[in-house]
Amino acid sequence: MMNRFNPWGVPPITYNPNTSTLAGMTTAQLQTALASAQAALVQLQTGGKVVSVSYSQGDGSRSVSYTAANMAGLTQFIMQIQRQLGVPGVRRRALRPIF
Repeated sequence: MMNRFNPWGVPPITYNPNTSTLAGMTTAQLQTALASAQAALVQLQTGGKVVSVSYSQGDGSRSVSYTAANMAGLTQFIMQIQRQLGVPGVRRRALRPIF
């Protein structure tokens, strides 16, 4: 399957919530983790130096610390939780050249 967007025929990556690292968490746990991660992102963007996010999963609790240098990692984590919860992503419309 070759087209101009996928010239090598590589299948597109799809998200599978059953094999995610967040699989096994309840919806309430995911929503709590999402709220915590979003609050951490706000603190990070408003000048906080180190922000810690923690959540509990079936096999124990996890804790991660973020600094301004890895704000992208925190954003990716938020997007992963949103995908796990089924929150639709926001996509930018296609850029079209105007001649």
